[in-house]
Amino acid sequence: MGRKRKGRAISGWLVIDKPAGITSTAVVNKVRWALQAQKAGHAGTLDPAATGVLAVALGEATKTVPYITDALKCYRFMVRLGQATTTDDAEGTIVATSDQRPTDAQIEAALGAFRGEIQQVPPQFSAVKVEGERAYDIARAGDEMELAARPLWVERLEIVARPDADHVELEMVCGKGGYVRSIARDLGAALGCHGHVAWLRRTWSGPFEASEGLSMEQIEALAHSPELDTYLRPLEQGLSDLPELPATPEGAAKLRNGNPGMVLTSSVEYGDEAWASYEGRAVAVGVYKAGELHPSRVFVQG
Repeated sequence: MGRKRKGRAISGWLVIDKPAGITSTAVVNKVRWALQAQKAGHAGTLDPAATGVLAVALGEATKTVPYITDALKCYRFMVRLGQATTTDDAEGTIVATSDQRPTDAQIEAALGAFRGEIQQVPPQFSAVKVEGERAYDIARAGDEMELAARPLWVERLEIVARPDADHVELEMVCGKGGYVRSIARDLGAALGCHGHVAWLRRTWSGPFEASEGLSMEQIEALAHSPELDTYLRPLEQGLSDLPELPATPEGAAKLRNGNPGMVLTSSVEYGDEAWASYEGRAVAVGVYKAGELHPSRVFVQG
């Protein structure tokens, strides 16, 4: 028999408003400790210097993490014009400067190239793997590398404010895998003046809002208390971008055993991904085929 996992078998989502100066992994570890949970993970890493929404999945909700990772996200950030840094943010060393400052109209004109389906090269200091090593480890050793461009869908990228000639505040809604630091770097290059991220905040991620997130101080204060449990959101929120198909009682029983089960549907087409529910609770995620859901993930909810 396998070793019994320590902690509480709780499932759901806890939304955190991450402060600057702490890693996403450290936030997850703190939440897991505070809830004494058996299993925890997060949907979408934020850099240590970044703030904003970090959705922490617990227990069975970890099976829905890919759907939040794939969901659209919104970032508010300030670009410092006139300076390039090693890390493409304010944490790095300045490596190039320029006295040139673009007008608002020039910035707006340049933003067009960063909307829609774009190709983006990750920062040198990123978690991208290069021949088995993390790019940031190679960069910290003082070595430069060629990182391949990756596709990114940018739904929206707009100017929010222009506080002074050196700064422009932007808001971006994008899909999976976007690097805001790359946007700042490449925008600065396109404008001929260099640029890096001065600060960055993720305001929402899929169904989760930073404004509704708990602070780390609240996590500390409520640790190991029943009150913290009241902030847990159902794992079903992680499936909000997928259609829900109510299962029949017999279908739910089959799905729980990993077998195709009968579901009720009106608009889902053959081959669509969806999730089956029974009495309002998620039973499985899978592919709809001719009246049945063929499961790829099954949820064990008490």
